[in-house]
Amino acid sequence: MSRSLPAVETYWLGRRPYRAVWALQRALVAQVLAGERPSCLLLLEHPHVYTMGRRAVTDHLLWGEAERERRGVEVVWCDRGGDVTYHGPGQLVGYPILDLPALGSDIMHFLRALERSLVHYLAGCGIASAPGEKGKTGVWTEQGKIAAIGVHLNQRRVTNHGFALNLETDLDYFGGIVPCGLDDTRVTSVRALTGATRSTESAARDYSRHFASEFGVETAWRGAQRLAGLEASAPPEPQPTPLLVLPG
Repeated sequence: MSRSLPAVETYWLGRRPYRAVWALQRALVAQVLAGERPSCLLLLEHPHVYTMGRRAVTDHLLWGEAERERRGVEVVWCDRGGDVTYHGPGQLVGYPILDLPALGSDIMHFLRALERSLVHYLAGCGIASAPGEKGKTGVWTEQGKIAAIGVHLNQRRVTNHGFALNLETDLDYFGGIVPCGLDDTRVTSVRALTGATRSTESAARDYSRHFASEFGVETAWRGAQRLAGLEASAPPEPQPTPLLVLPG
């Protein structure tokens, strides 16, 4: 008799502010670490926000405070890996809260599987893509980067943060940053490459099949109401220290 696959609770959260979902992630991580909840996958989109990872520098914010305020863009310093990136409407964001040892995985296998899951999803959209070269985590096409990845590993065991896939994203907002800290990075989207429009929720449903295949799990869809209020129990928000680039 074949053994059943591990189940990952999967949630579609709609559009939610970045800080609220970051708090939700921290609360879920604490529960997974304590053995109170199985691994989870959060799928959603954010309002306009620039997130600054552990390697971000202030000079990579190109728009000043006044321009960011005019365009409604928040800036949040967080504890994920990487530099600065953009999240906004029309972008599929995925936050896997995975207990890697329980899934027989480790952080490098996790990152490669996450990249492959996005590559396979994009292939179904008629887009040829590949993981980045060494030092360039994410997914790239010949026309530019289409998905960013930045994660955090808690107690060498449970992941959070994740990926951002440009579907119908307004690419002008990437002009306010140096994406991922790489000066020569071009950015693209599914719509820019194919002209096709698709809702973020339908993309989330389609993508989840590729996630399940790559990680050898079953996605067990749950209603978002099951997580209501959980962010209130989150550990305090880490306060990363911004890196300053001093004149040479």
